[in-house]
Amino acid sequence: NSYKRLSAGVGNGPRYATWGMRNRSAMIRVPIYKPGKQIAARIELRSPDPMANPYLVNTVTLAAGLDGIKRGLELPEEATSELLSLPQHELRARGIEPLPRNLDEALDVFESSEFMKDALGEHIHAFFLKKKRDEWNRFNSTVTEWEIDHYLANS
Repeated sequence: NSYKRLSAGVGNGPRYATWGMRNRSAMIRVPIYKPGKQIAARIELRSPDPMANPYLVNTVTLAAGLDGIKRGLELPEEATSELLSLPQHELRARGIEPLPRNLDEALDVFESSEFMKDALGEHIHAFFLKKKRDEWNRFNSTVTEWEIDHYLANS
């Protein structure tokens, strides 16, 4: 389950839509380069899972970057480890939103996103949404080993 690596207390995966330079828990990380090595600068998008379709990830990443340039958007405050230790209500007050905690939450955001419809096209957006909703429903109806061990074996 890709979302478990984004859960609080599990590794240092990103939990909020943030960026940072030294912060490995930021969703977008811009590692610091050595003086004179600006040509080696890069960014890391840390939220996608290795199972994600790389074509779709790259399509929407490029579309988001171009949209930000076209609209002249400014970067929000850099996420430092100190910033991310604030309570969630303070993070929200600063405009820092948590990433979806599961596929169902992610699909709700995806479904309502006009940006995603424009970036992918209506047909791909609708097709992807249907396939992933079906996947979520199958996932939720599957009885896991953990459930059997904890609920049936101990009764």
